[in-house]
Amino acid sequence: MQTVVERELEMQLVLSPERSIPVPARLAYRADDPYAVHITFHVGSDTPVNWTFARELIVEGVFRPCGHGDVRIWPTKVNGHSVICLALSSPDGDALLEAPSSPVAAWLERTLRIVAPGTEHEQLGMDDGLSRLLAPVAGDELWLSDPWTTGTDDTPDASA
Repeated sequence: MQTVVERELEMQLVLSPERSIPVPARLAYRADDPYAVHITFHVGSDTPVNWTFARELIVEGVFRPCGHGDVRIWPTKVNGHSVICLALSSPDGDALLEAPSSPVAAWLERTLRIVAPGTEHEQLGMDDGLSRLLAPVAGDELWLSDPWTTGTDDTPDASA
């Protein structure tokens, strides 16, 4: 069974210090992809804009500035309200978005209850997969044996 934690919310796309526009967004976390978070922005076109980045970034970004490059996250206050700022950069352009802190933090807390930090690798089943992949099967003994020490030596004895 796949566990998904989703949250719909309205973010603000900051156009200038004086102007922003609302952007509906969906935060999504899937236990079968435990290291990542997914954000879908509905920007008024037929195709939504999707971003995927490390959950660890948003976990840290709720408390202090983090990230560099394409995704940067930090907490701040805007007009007396706590918000999480999300700066995204791509070849298509840059965007600065603000999300209300409380719903983001509540959603994030739910993801951390589903998959605790440090246990993400357990969700991937890598240990079981590697065990199955490396388990010996019939016929392996022929490939694993040393060809110089097995079988009989049919060469004539040079001293005879």
